[in-house]
Amino acid sequence: MDFMRILRHPRAAVVAHDLVMVIVSWLAAGWIIHRGDFLGVISTIPIVTELFLITLVQGLVLWSTGLYKGLWRFASFPDLWNIARACTFGAILIVSALTIFYGADVRGLLPAVLVYPGILFLALGLPRMCYRFWKDSSLPDTSQTQGMKRSLILGAGRSGALLERELRHRGASDVVGFLDDDERLRGAQVHGVPVLGTIEQLTRVAREVGADQAIIAMPSANNQQMQRIVGICEQSGIEFRTLPTLNDLGNKATRIDDLKRVAIDDLLGREPVKLVWDSIREGLAGKRVMITGGGGSIGSELCRQIARLNPVELIVVDNSEYALYRIDHELQTEFQDLIFYSVLGDICDSATVEKVVGEYRPDMIFHAAAYKHLPILQTQIREAFRNNVLGTMRLAETADRHGVGTFVLISTDKAVNPANIMGATKRVAEMVCQNMNLRSDTCYITVRFGNVLNSNGSVVPLFKEQIAKGGPVTVTHPEISRYFMTISEASQLIMQAAVLGSGGEIYVLDMGEPVKITYLAEQLIRLSGKIPGKDIQIVYTGLRPGEKLFEELFHELEPYETTQHEKIFLAHPRQGNWENLSQELRSAEVAVRRYDTRKLKGILLRLVPEMAKTPISTKPGAAAEVVSINRSADP
Repeated sequence: MDFMRILRHPRAAVVAHDLVMVIVSWLAAGWIIHRGDFLGVISTIPIVTELFLITLVQGLVLWSTGLYKGLWRFASFPDLWNIARACTFGAILIVSALTIFYGADVRGLLPAVLVYPGILFLALGLPRMCYRFWKDSSLPDTSQTQGMKRSLILGAGRSGALLERELRHRGASDVVGFLDDDERLRGAQVHGVPVLGTIEQLTRVAREVGADQAIIAMPSANNQQMQRIVGICEQSGIEFRTLPTLNDLGNKATRIDDLKRVAIDDLLGREPVKLVWDSIREGLAGKRVMITGGGGSIGSELCRQIARLNPVELIVVDNSEYALYRIDHELQTEFQDLIFYSVLGDICDSATVEKVVGEYRPDMIFHAAAYKHLPILQTQIREAFRNNVLGTMRLAETADRHGVGTFVLISTDKAVNPANIMGATKRVAEMVCQNMNLRSDTCYITVRFGNVLNSNGSVVPLFKEQIAKGGPVTVTHPEISRYFMTISEASQLIMQAAVLGSGGEIYVLDMGEPVKITYLAEQLIRLSGKIPGKDIQIVYTGLRPGEKLFEELFHELEPYETTQHEKIFLAHPRQGNWENLSQELRSAEVAVRRYDTRKLKGILLRLVPEMAKTPISTKPGAAAEVVSINRSADP
């Protein structure tokens, strides 16, 4: 049964072809050297034995070069280079094997060995290149081309050329031309398809050639370039798609010809992050890594990224059963060799924290568990303090007791001059880690960044939900703006910062330029095929308590400097009084147990005096009705 399965393998015919060519090439070499004698090169060895040994040795060499991982359809110069190497090394190993096992005369073998690699190279390389040429030259069946969309490709670079070739051979689209802003490409052709003008001329060119859709083939375009191109596509009135970004193309499940609708990530995402992967691997590979909040947006992405770096063990902790189930199922499916443990537990429970850290003994802890929804926490001071501050303190102290090497706190830009309870509690959590670093062998590192696109509870999913219902889309203020980055970028920079730090640092991620939430809403409406203000209305509901028009990345008393990574800055933390902080936190623990929200309010105001101007409700859920009416998520 296994033998029949091998015979049905799609590479079986290719391997069989190559082994036959090995035999033919060896016999041809013998025929040339011995002037017409078809017998083997070595007359003292039975021809069957000689050919079996040669086929076995050369076949193993061909397999080891990775030649059978590719397809003849895409044969290229790297494949020819692999064949050349395999022929050369194979000839050397064949001589060695014949000499060792049969004592063959090496001098008698040399003439044939010099001829054999060249013959084998031609026998293996020519069929592949001829097949590639035939597939490239063949046109799709005319019956398949009927009804295909006429497409314009925006971008005549390498990605555009690859896309045109794939669309042509798959019969997926009729590419009528390219548009590119490069002056050097005027009047040029790419695979016989003309470059018809610049991207600005899309509307006119699309009308002249009868194009049905435009395909953006610029995976390396930054957000400003994508915003401009999408604006032109929207004005043209034709359907448009885009290639995956460079980050997407790095995913094994994505192909160059996978077209997708333009998403908000394409417009607000930035250039792909350039990471120092060697240092990240060195810092994480072979380590026991624990991630709290591992089922959340950032936590789950950290799980995926770290799982690729071969940790010894990955411990995922979350208090949401469903979130933990999802990441558990994904890790089991995608990383079958990964040793990981899923722990359903609350970091505010001292027994859970002590048990997990004490039993698994992690080398690194990424602390992503936190309450983060601004308007909800504004009326829930007790739960915000309990989770964001005391949970962090409990975990940080446990890490110290059990000798954890590195503790990474994931913070927020709202901790800078906080005007709300969420930001203030995260600021106190930063203070806890900074003070712990002064009296522990564990390295406590803080990473601070802004909003993450499409994260759970963020504004993008809310806007999409409102648009799906026909609107209106609610924005708190016409001028409100926020910093954004993608989940993948944030997670990768967190890992980079974790291996940069030696303890006590506050790393701030470069968030680029702030984005107006009104612009974000308008783009999401347009990407859904609607017109802002006509099909979908935008309603301004007013700033909520604790909400600022814009966020800050650095405090005025935190001078910052650059680091080894261009997108990571180092903020010099403000020095605090540990005895005072420790006393306040012990008082807060008592207040939490007694549900004394008034006392918690006083503690928070003393620890974070910037909060003095912000009204703080001590009645849980007092503003719940207003929140449900406005339906505006934390932007």
